[in-house]
Amino acid sequence: MDVLLAQPRGFCAGVVRAVEIVERALQLHGAPVHVFHEIVHNGHVVADLRSRGAVFVDRIDEVPVGAVLVFSAHGVATSVERAARERRLRVIDATCPLVTKVHLQAQRYAGNGRPVIIIGHRGHDEVEGTLGSIDGPALVVSDVADVHRLSLPADAPVAYVTQTTLSVDDTREVIGALEQRFSAIQGPQVADICYATQNRQNAVRELSRRVDLLLVVGARNSSNSCRLQEVARQCGVAARLIQQASEIDPAWLTDVVRIGVTAGASTPEALVIGVCQRLMALGADDVQQMAGEPERVHFRLPPGLEAPARHDTRSGLVEPVH
Repeated sequence: MDVLLAQPRGFCAGVVRAVEIVERALQLHGAPVHVFHEIVHNGHVVADLRSRGAVFVDRIDEVPVGAVLVFSAHGVATSVERAARERRLRVIDATCPLVTKVHLQAQRYAGNGRPVIIIGHRGHDEVEGTLGSIDGPALVVSDVADVHRLSLPADAPVAYVTQTTLSVDDTREVIGALEQRFSAIQGPQVADICYATQNRQNAVRELSRRVDLLLVVGARNSSNSCRLQEVARQCGVAARLIQQASEIDPAWLTDVVRIGVTAGASTPEALVIGVCQRLMALGADDVQQMAGEPERVHFRLPPGLEAPARHDTRSGLVEPVH
């Protein structure tokens, strides 16, 4: 039994930046540092930061007046920004730059008098933040059926934006339905959709051709991790979503010759290493990594928080396999 790791996998640039922001805020300001919502959707990351003094809150009034507050990578509504100013909080914005770009696009469309349609999952922190950033009519659609239920006239000058944790493949069908329904629709270029989500799904499709079972390491409330499991199953491969190595059931490995392992964009590499070690203990002979160009995207930290680059814990773990 062999293990083959997806490339790319795990932390994207937006997650790296958000986690570093909380770490640097703790170093510079000391504990506690408050964070609005989970900084990223991974319980291990949140627990680690909490152990170092981060306090995660869901309401601005939970933060003491004048305290340091970090906005999560998912972005926040303008009402949250306003409430933070009124409470005189020292805000550090860890919103992923790609999410900020979506907010600006949506605001520009709304400023031109267009109702904005957000393609995404209702209730997701990012979608709620985007909704709350738009000063004008805004609607959320998750699938083609939602598009058909929209009550807007066919000639309405609408616009759309997308949740960044969806890929080009995830949104293609919904965008097609919107374009078929509305004659005066506008939307972003395909290149504006998050690179990391698409890259991880592409890697899973390639990996699915070569393995008998795929393990996706990620939180159950992580949209992109859940989607990686769905993509593998669509490719005809058995797939399991696990949060850590201890969740692996040895019964899953019966008659399995090669196991694929990937990780969602908010999953630390340490959890992947733990999964590989557990598989080796259960009889895996070798761990190798798919060949592929590693991602080199990097987002700067906010002014005053610059820090040396983090050590890449992936280095030296495995060698690529062609």
